[in-house]
Order: sequence, then structure tokens, then C-alpha cells
Amino acid sequence: MLADVCGLSGHIDWDRPWLDPWRTSGERVAQAIAGGAAIYEALNSEPGAPRRFVPQSALSPGVAYEQFIFETGTVPTRDNLHDLFNGLCWIRFPETKKKLNQLQAAEIASAGVTPLRGPVRDALTVFDENAAFLLAPQALWDALLARDWQQLFVGLRPLWQQAQLVLFGHALLEKLVDPRKVITAHVYRAHPAMNSIADLDAWVAQDISAGKLASKPFTPLPVLGVPGWWAENENFSFYDDSLVFRPKRSL
Repeated sequence: MLADVCGLSGHIDWDRPWLDPWRTSGERVAQAIAGGAAIYEALNSEPGAPRRFVPQSALSPGVAYEQFIFETGTVPTRDNLHDLFNGLCWIRFPETKKKLNQLQAAEIASAGVTPLRGPVRDALTVFDENAAFLLAPQALWDALLARDWQQLFVGLRPLWQQAQLVLFGHALLEKLVDPRKVITAHVYRAHPAMNSIADLDAWVAQDISAGKLASKPFTPLPVLGVPGWWAENENFSFYDDSLVFRPKRSL
């Protein structure tokens, strides 16, 4: 398994616009893995990690993953690409990841671990796995919420110079190692006046709550449609694919 991960970590193209912000820690961790370190060891070598990473075998039998993290302050980590990006997310967004874990633990304490997670835990999982934060002018938001893709990506294209899409979900990042047109993020609206990732992290951690997430405050966005992220979208026929850029459903 570790040999496969080494190959995958070497396959990551940190020059991609969506991965470039993750480059500093990502390249160091990938280099350590290529040198023979387990992923949890490579992540623990990064400065500022808010949790200690441990091998998956440390997860106690019968204990929920989120509960274990909350109670021990450690993150069980497998040697795969999914958990590599989860660890990098803990390093890049420590306050948001900690808040998500607190909310998961509170739900588990209230309802226990059941086959059906319930709306709050489902929403927390979607957020953790596939969220992205969009900081954008109101006109872009209006077009996105209406799923008016031509207006969003063609008519308002110059406005994207004032916008920023910040990826968060580790499953989303994993999928984008091999980018495909259909890959879609669950976008969460972020406050536009953020000067750093630390500011964004602190704001999101304060803004999210069990009640807010249960209302599913997300909207879908095919991420390769973002101007400047994918050469093919320079040809505007890219957005004519209704299987990817789907119209809003009528109520």
C-alpha cells in the first residue's frame, strides 16, 4: 500500500491552480512519503499541526472515528491519498476541522452511532469531504444560485478577477489529482473580506453550526468551470454540457 501511495504522491501536480495553495506543506509531506515515511509520520513532521496523526491501527475497535479524534486529540491515518489530503486539511484549516469534529462528537453523544447518520452528521460529512469556500461579488453569487452558468462563467467572466474559490474538502482534493469535467464542489459562501487563509479558517469555524449545516447551505459548482483553472473552458462551448452544468430544478 505504501508503495502505491508514494507513486500517487509523486503524481500530484502542485502547479494546478486548485492545488498550488497546498504546495508548501504538500510537497514536503509527499517528499517524506517518497523517502519511506508513513503518511502519519510525514504529517507529524509539519509545523503547526493541530492534532497528532497516528496509524489507523490506533483506532479503538467499536469507537467512531470522529469520537476517537475528539477524545484523544489524534487522527487515525491510513496510507492512502484520501487521508493524505485529510491531514493536509487539518494543517491548513485547523480551526474549521476542529469545529467540525466538535460538532460530530456532539451529535454522536446525543444520538449515538447508528446506521443512519441523520441530517446534521450527513451535512457535516458532506462539508468535510467536498466543501469549497467562495469569496465573490454578489452578482456572481446570484448567477451561481440561479445556476445560470452562461451568465456566471461567460457574461460575468471579468468579475472572477475579484473572486476566489478555496477548496477545503479532502475527497474533493483527492478527486482533482486526476481532474475531470464532472467534479463538483459543494460551495459554502464565505465573507469576502478575508486577508489570509487563517482569517478564512477562523471565520468559517465561527460561522458553521449544527443548525446551519442541517439546512444544507451549499450550492453545486463544477470546479473546472472556474476561469483560469482549466484551459478547455476558454472555449465557451465547454459550458454547454448540460450533464455537468445542470439547470436549476423547478419546484
